[in-house]
Amino acid sequence: MLLPGTGGLQSGLTISNFSLISPLEMNGETHPCAAPFRAGQKDKAMQQDTMDTLDEDLSGLKPVQWQARMAALAEENGMYQPLGNRHFATFIDQGNTLLVSFETIQGIHNLSDVAQPLGFDLVKNLGWSHLCLVSNGDTWFRNERIFGFFDQLIDDGFFEEFDKVVFYGAGPCGYAAAAFSVAAPGATVVAIQPQATLDPAIAGWDERFSEERRLDFTSRYGYAPDMMDAAQEGFVLYDPHQHLDAMHAALFARKNVTRLALPNLGGTVQTRLIEMEILYNTIALAGAGKLTKRRFFQLYRARRNNAAYLRNVMARLDQDDRPYLVTLLCRNVAQRMRAPRFRRRLQNLEKRAEAGEFRLPPSR
Repeated sequence: MLLPGTGGLQSGLTISNFSLISPLEMNGETHPCAAPFRAGQKDKAMQQDTMDTLDEDLSGLKPVQWQARMAALAEENGMYQPLGNRHFATFIDQGNTLLVSFETIQGIHNLSDVAQPLGFDLVKNLGWSHLCLVSNGDTWFRNERIFGFFDQLIDDGFFEEFDKVVFYGAGPCGYAAAAFSVAAPGATVVAIQPQATLDPAIAGWDERFSEERRLDFTSRYGYAPDMMDAAQEGFVLYDPHQHLDAMHAALFARKNVTRLALPNLGGTVQTRLIEMEILYNTIALAGAGKLTKRRFFQLYRARRNNAAYLRNVMARLDQDDRPYLVTLLCRNVAQRMRAPRFRRRLQNLEKRAEAGEFRLPPSR
C-alpha cells in the first residue's frame, strides 16, 4: 500500500497502530510521517494530554519554524503529511466526529491569535478528530498530490472510522471542502463563499482569479456542486449583494444543499461570523446533525451587535437614499451600544429633518 504524497514510499501501515514511514524532507528539516489511520479510542488521560499540547501558542514563529511545530504537534497526536511544495496535511486523532477543514497558512495567522488552524479549537472544546489540509496561498487544492492523498483515504476506509464527518472551508478553501467531500459519502459540508469552479467555460464571468483559470477544474474532484451530490447535506453561506459570490452559490442549487443568504456581511463572511462568535457553534451543530436554516438564523441574531455588519447596513440604506430607515437604525444602535459613529449620524439626521428634508420616524 502506498501512502499518498510520499512519492511511492512503502508505508507499512496497520489499522491498529501508527507506523512511521521513511522520513521526508520539509524545508531543509527532516520530519517522519505517519499515515492517517486511527489507533482506536483514546482514554481520558490521553485525550487530556492532546488538549494540553494543542494549547501551544504558535504566533510569532517564522514560516519554517511554524510549519515544523505544526508537524511536531500533529505527529505527537496523530499524523503529519507533506503534500508537495505548497500543501501539507495534519491529523489529530480524538473522538468519533471528524472535522475536515481546508485552510491557508495566511488565513490561519490572520484569524487565530495563536496561529492555529480553526479545527484545533473544536478538538480542544468538543473532543473531535481533525484532518486539516493547509495550503500556502490560494491554490483551490488543485494538485495531484492532494488527489492521491484523498484516493488513499478512500481506499483505506479512513472516513468510515467516524460516526460523523464535516467538511469546512471558506472562499477557495470552501471550494475544496465541497469538492473533496465526495470522498466521504454522507458527510455534511459547510462552505462559506465557495467558488463552484474557475473553469472559464462555466464561470467565465468571474474575473477575480484570472491567473488561476490555468488550473485544471475539469478533471477529478473538479466541479464542486456535483461533488456534493454524495453529501448528506450541505450549507453554502454567502452575501447575495456580493454578486459573483451569489452567482457561484446559485450553481450549488441541489436538493441536499441549503443556501444561506446573509445580506450586508460583505466579502469577508467568515471573519464576520468569527467576530459574532457563531462560526464554531455553526460547525458544532453540523457535527451533531442539528444544523438547520432556522437554527442558524437563531444564532445569526448576533449580527445585531456586530459593528461591521451594522455599518454595512447603514451604507446600503444610504446608497438607496432611505434617511427614514437610517434614522431608525441609528436610534436602535445608539440606544443599545456604545457607537459614537451612529450617534453622530443620528444627530446629523435630526438636523436634516428639522430643515425639512424628510420626516423623522416617531419616537417610541
